[in-house]
Amino acid sequence: MNTPARKRALVTGGSGDLGRAIALRLARDGLHVIVHANSRLAVAQEVVAQIEATGGSGEAVAFNVADREAAQTALAKLLEGGPVQVLVNNAGTHDDAAFPALSTAQWQGVIDVSLNGFFNVTQPLTMPMIRTRFGRIVNISSIASITGNRGQVNYAAAKGALNSATKALSLELASRGITVNAVAPGIIDSGMAEGTFDKDTIDRMVPMKRAGRADEVAALVSFLASAEAGYITGQIISINGGMA
Repeated sequence: MNTPARKRALVTGGSGDLGRAIALRLARDGLHVIVHANSRLAVAQEVVAQIEATGGSGEAVAFNVADREAAQTALAKLLEGGPVQVLVNNAGTHDDAAFPALSTAQWQGVIDVSLNGFFNVTQPLTMPMIRTRFGRIVNISSIASITGNRGQVNYAAAKGALNSATKALSLELASRGITVNAVAPGIIDSGMAEGTFDKDTIDRMVPMKRAGRADEVAALVSFLASAEAGYITGQIISINGGMA
């Protein structure tokens, strides 16, 4: 008896804490998970080893999502193995500064990864996904895109644009069996937030009086990537302990 092939998922920024949690959860759900890294390929390979140690299936890949040509080359090679039907655009960066001191490089660098990276990765994967009549695109946004945050005009702008792109793309793909949603985490206990928020700050900002966990975000992504979430599209879903 032939077993059905696993659906393939790509998690960009899979070498970070949040990306790792998402990759592990999707592998637990039975997907073949492609764990992406920018320069930390060895860390992505460690995530794959974790996946395989628990009976899952995965592979690691490294490229710069902000580099259109590099992304196209890497994705073309991945597509030789079949379509990617679940895409989690998790790669992101922040480079904070008060707006009067914000440099062009800081502005462009954050926009390039979070927004241009979304385009560079998602666009080449869309037609192969359409042909299968099934797809799940989950963009990792941020509470900063909804409420704003001092010192993060560049980050808020990039994630806000990502929210708008999510809504527009969901309309284009809704009739093709493909959903497009964004998850907007608040303060999550991960490398991105490390050293930024102390306990007093969290107690003041978060009604639940704690930071969220990466596995809690991963659980939401898992649901949005599932068949059960087939009627949810074009949504920006916050997970922030009641912050907004």
